[in-house]
Amino acid sequence: MVINRLEDLPADAEAERRLCLAKSMKSLLSVPMLDGQRTLGSCVLVAVRAERIWPADLVQRMRLVATVFAGALVRRHSEESLRESEARLNLAATSAEAGLWILEISSGHIWATEKVRELYGLAPGQELNFEDFIQIIAPEDRARIRRSVEQATRTKGDFQEEYRIVHPDGTIRWIAARGRPYFDPSGESERLMGVSLDTSEHKQMENQLRARLEEIEGLKQQLEKENIYLRKEIELKNVHAEIVGRGQAMKRILAQVEQVAHTDATVLIQGETGTGKELLARAVHRLSARKDRSLVTVNCASLPPTLIESELFGREKGAYTGALTRMTGRFELADGATLFLDEIDELPQDIQSKLLRVLEEGRFERLGSTNPLQVNVRIIAATNRDLARDVEQGKFRRDLYYRLNVFPIFVAPLRDRPEDIPLLVWAFVRQYEKKMGKRIDHIPRKIMEDLQHYPWPGNARELRNVVEHAMIVSSGKTLDVRAPRMASSEIPANLRLKDAERSHILGVLEKSGWRIAGQGGAAEILGLKRTTLQSKMKKLGIKRPTPR
Repeated sequence: MVINRLEDLPADAEAERRLCLAKSMKSLLSVPMLDGQRTLGSCVLVAVRAERIWPADLVQRMRLVATVFAGALVRRHSEESLRESEARLNLAATSAEAGLWILEISSGHIWATEKVRELYGLAPGQELNFEDFIQIIAPEDRARIRRSVEQATRTKGDFQEEYRIVHPDGTIRWIAARGRPYFDPSGESERLMGVSLDTSEHKQMENQLRARLEEIEGLKQQLEKENIYLRKEIELKNVHAEIVGRGQAMKRILAQVEQVAHTDATVLIQGETGTGKELLARAVHRLSARKDRSLVTVNCASLPPTLIESELFGREKGAYTGALTRMTGRFELADGATLFLDEIDELPQDIQSKLLRVLEEGRFERLGSTNPLQVNVRIIAATNRDLARDVEQGKFRRDLYYRLNVFPIFVAPLRDRPEDIPLLVWAFVRQYEKKMGKRIDHIPRKIMEDLQHYPWPGNARELRNVVEHAMIVSSGKTLDVRAPRMASSEIPANLRLKDAERSHILGVLEKSGWRIAGQGGAAEILGLKRTTLQSKMKKLGIKRPTPR
């Protein structure tokens, strides 16, 4: 019976089809062992990894093997028949490049064909017993093979193993052995008969293929990450074609950007939330010699402390539980490019020390590896906190602060740049006009003055959200925009930024019914990621009130 594909089975062989599927059999070659008109059993070759076309010469050899086995079973107690069977088995095994062997359970004696002796590096005619055979096997595999043989003879199951053997010259070869126990009339194990094949070349090809697949997987992951960042470059493009602002403060900032962009100096951008620090980082990268590569962005506050090291520096397969593949870190991905570390103050102390080494030496190791990697990465860091004060309070490494603070750029908050507010408002209006299909021609002067007098604790991000809301509710060509409820006259002169930010976030949360994520949620209104908003709420001690 020759089955090259399961589809070849006739319709009335549904039970056989289910059996093949249950045993993962792709193709099957079965030749009956006959004693005259009596069927003693079948010799079967099964392909489980892929479908196989059984060639005619192999079918013919299987017929010969089946004939030999049938003769051996019928005439096993006849010495003359046994010699004839041995000759036939040798012929069949030689044609199949396989060695046949029989292990006598009681004595441990092993009968083997010349092919077996060739495979195992044994001298012709050398007596062989089970203990001699065990010594030929590589020490790491011996205990496993001994257990497998004992289990096959005890449970009457098949023997099926792959193991290494050591030739007298020290050469190591891979052997695949398959065997089956046979029993005397009382049911006691009498012998284990099987076949051995040299699979060294197959193993070598398998290892080479595995190495190539890992290499391809690594390149695939790198390409996917590059594509992700390229997509983000498109999706997260600037809210306006260029940086908006013509006041003296913004001109001073842009002059600093132009000064440092053409160098590889580390840049530290400081400013309140929503002031456009990432926009400035992109401007530095766009004007640099690295502009042809992606700007790789990492928000240090959004990464869990347990994963931030592998995200930054990568990991090897098996570095920790759940690390099923090797992962390329952001530093490795940014080799030859620019890495933007947003909210750098959120980095744990142990990661700060590793980051310092990368900045000083350009070297690091993946998590789970001891092999150093050399990279050429330009660092731009950003924070909305006073890092110098964090250093004095022991919250941030002093040496890392000095290494990051090579070229500091301070972004003034929007309340200190009221002259830029009209330009920003019109820039946001033009942006949302295209999205919403509306046209705005006029913004009353009184409303624009109110917007300039509002302190904007959320800075440009908050202003953008207010303009978007106004665009939604405005029905004519005049923008119906109002500053948030908290007027500048209501803000105490000594109100800290932290308190103003907390008050603003609380107001937005109350307005959204304490819904954080989703459309109309607080995170969307504030223009923040859900994880970033949750992090800020935790930092500011904001908790949802318990219902009464």
